Amino acid sequence: MTVFFAPLALLPGGWARDVRITVEASGAIAAVQPGATAEGAERLPGITLPGLPNLHSHAFQRAMAGQTERRSPPEARTAEGGTDSFWTWRHTMYRFVGRFSPEDAEAVAAQLYAECLEWGFTSIAEFHYLHHQPDGTPYADRAEMALRHLAAARRAGIGITLLPSLYRHGGIFGKDPVPGQRRFLNDLDGFWRIVEGIRAAIAGDAQAGLGLAPHSLRAVTPEMLRALSGFAGPIHIHAAEQLREVAECLEATGARPVQWLLDNLPLDARWCLIHCTHMTEEEAARLARSGAVAGLCPSTEASLGDGIFGLPAYRAAGGRFGFGTDSHVGISPRDEMRQLETSQRLALRQRSVATEDANPWPGRNLLEAALAGGAQASGRPIAGIAAGQRADLVVLDPDHPALFGREENEVLDAWVFSGQGNPVTQVVAGGRVVVREGRHIHAAAIAAEFRAALRRLAA
Repeated sequence: MTVFFAPLALLPGGWARDVRITVEASGAIAAVQPGATAEGAERLPGITLPGLPNLHSHAFQRAMAGQTERRSPPEARTAEGGTDSFWTWRHTMYRFVGRFSPEDAEAVAAQLYAECLEWGFTSIAEFHYLHHQPDGTPYADRAEMALRHLAAARRAGIGITLLPSLYRHGGIFGKDPVPGQRRFLNDLDGFWRIVEGIRAAIAGDAQAGLGLAPHSLRAVTPEMLRALSGFAGPIHIHAAEQLREVAECLEATGARPVQWLLDNLPLDARWCLIHCTHMTEEEAARLARSGAVAGLCPSTEASLGDGIFGLPAYRAAGGRFGFGTDSHVGISPRDEMRQLETSQRLALRQRSVATEDANPWPGRNLLEAALAGGAQASGRPIAGIAAGQRADLVVLDPDHPALFGREENEVLDAWVFSGQGNPVTQVVAGGRVVVREGRHIHAAAIAAEFRAALRRLAA
């Protein structure tokens, strides 16, 4: 057993002082005791929060962050409607993925996961579609690239839900893929071989889970979706990210993407619909009633010009949501929460949108939504500081300039909405200390391998 002592901690029932957290060797919390002593325990140096789940990641895109901001060439803009957009960005991404080796994928993922831990994400859902060699030929082990992400997660110490992505087509429904997509493509038989390879690799590993990720209505057929829909664990799919996607779905099916999914599949608490940027209020209410999670990635959605999620209608309907970092132009849970709330303020010309009279603190509301929605979408016991959950703890420095003098819920508002520095000082993931004094314990070695991978990719 390992025992931690938190002078102040946010528990499922609210704030508590002098909290003794007993952790089993497996990394699960055995007991949580407020009003206890620190005798024999490792003292957590600050304000302890539950670690947050990152519910949407394409790890390889961490190596692209900052490299796709320049104006696209005229010919690329002309081919995609005349302006820079998600669709012109996608062409750049296709060129980039042609260079990745398995070693590069592991090095980039390890860097990303270490950075996520330093900012307070203690688990990640890896929506993985970079499966094959550059010419599309499968590796000898079809799960090779997925297993590289598992190795990176184990090295960094982050919890992971691997979401191998089924990707077969280039448009709704059944259009031919383009050459840049050849590394992504599988038929159902090849896809299930990847799934089984991952299942074998994570057997007995409490820090790892498995789900499925039919990429989008652009990439799979209705028959493929039905074949995956009986899976017992998490199922993630991109939906309604772009207005063009909505228009194409309407033309092909007569329905909007979220509407089509609700009408044709057994959407329930297993499902996580990524983005949902362009939903009608009726779709938002139906999605909320289904029990599925909306996976929001506000920094990426802003970067790609996707649009602004309709938060008020979805929250009013009781919709569940969590946060991911997607293309990793941002890697902080604080920044994703801030971007969501401030984008609402800009769109609506209001303040404190993610609140109501009974719950007037946006920081706490967003954190608790992120925790509940992220845990559900990850399919792992990571829903807070409680017995039976993973020991995922994030410690904030109370003397950080953004937080000094703040108390309880004020701390969360200050963390989310104040300053640019990182007040995370220590992180525990699965019962193991992985960040001390704000720095990942293997940061230097992981960064050296990341730099070597970037040099190879740039050669």
